[in-house]
Amino acid sequence: MSSAATTPKHYPAPRQASLDGYALSTLDQFVGSELGVSEWLTIDQALIDQFAACTGDTQWIYIDVQRAQKESPFGTTIAHGYLVLAMLARFSFELGIMPSDASQAINYGTEKVRFPAPVRAGSRIRDRVVLTQVEGKGQGRALITTRHTIEIDGGNRPALVADTLTMLG
Repeated sequence: MSSAATTPKHYPAPRQASLDGYALSTLDQFVGSELGVSEWLTIDQALIDQFAACTGDTQWIYIDVQRAQKESPFGTTIAHGYLVLAMLARFSFELGIMPSDASQAINYGTEKVRFPAPVRAGSRIRDRVVLTQVEGKGQGRALITTRHTIEIDGGNRPALVADTLTMLG
């Protein structure tokens, strides 16, 4: 079965990072390199509402459009920080962060997450990813650290900066 057949329709097809020679065995050569920049993704109110319903975090600043227009310092509803953080999986999949010769990628954790700027409902975001560290774990495995910077279209500060860990094998 091809990956396209198993990829949900709302996710872009996976692709390998567009770096010549990017492979599990050559990761050390790419430390400090940008692995890619995702396509823009609109964070609309429907997505924010779905995330609120899923998590139970239904604070007015996220879901009450009329109140947010009147009382929020942002003039509108905003996305949950954890919604923006959750998009890292989507963007990593889109960018093909996993080398084509790796058989699996497992989320190993997050070192640091910061939310410098809010994402207003209707804003477009994208992810800029840099490989910052590689640690060999033996048996053909490597623990990689990637820096994700979520940019807001037209913004002067990122929505999120996070260092994430992924175990490749």
